[in-house]
Amino acid sequence: SAAVFPMRRLGVDVWPLNTVQFSNHTQYGKWTGHVFPPEHVTQIADGIEAIGMLSSCDAVLSGYLGSEAQGYAVLDVVNRVKAERPEALYCCDPVMGHPEKGCIVAPGVAEFFAREAAGAADIVCPNTLELALLTGRDDALGTLDEVRAAADALLSRGPGAVFVKHLGAAGVDAGRSFEMLLATAEGTWHVAAPLLPFD
Repeated sequence: SAAVFPMRRLGVDVWPLNTVQFSNHTQYGKWTGHVFPPEHVTQIADGIEAIGMLSSCDAVLSGYLGSEAQGYAVLDVVNRVKAERPEALYCCDPVMGHPEKGCIVAPGVAEFFAREAAGAADIVCPNTLELALLTGRDDALGTLDEVRAAADALLSRGPGAVFVKHLGAAGVDAGRSFEMLLATAEGTWHVAAPLLPFD
């Protein structure tokens, strides 16, 4: 849901589809709320298709999944969109956790991202922990060389681009700036922006 507002501000017509409704972020350790059944995802796509709009979808962006079964429903929607519009993109943000806090998703979700979603996506947007899990490691990547090697390994499985959304301690500035990395078959790009104090 965090992506909806900035995309709309950029003029993108966004059709949000929630996978969960929780009281708070799962990194607090406890929460209440509901994981929507996978049929919820399918039914929303059915409704969009019924009014003839699925063929006008330019991209599917997936993020937090409340269950492995939801993931398969999302991939079904991606396949339906691509059948109607082959040039449509699938951008997978494999939300699993944070390098400093560990993996915080339901059983089976991390495995689903690694086994199914990452290879099906055109663009994958992991952080360093998520990139490690997608490439068979159990710990966050600690250096820029490790990140680049893992991104290359992920590219070999199908995505056209791997966008590491936050390098943290693996960056060249060791967490003193906000660093990101984009890897494609054409090359690798690294950008950094200063972290400003808000004291």
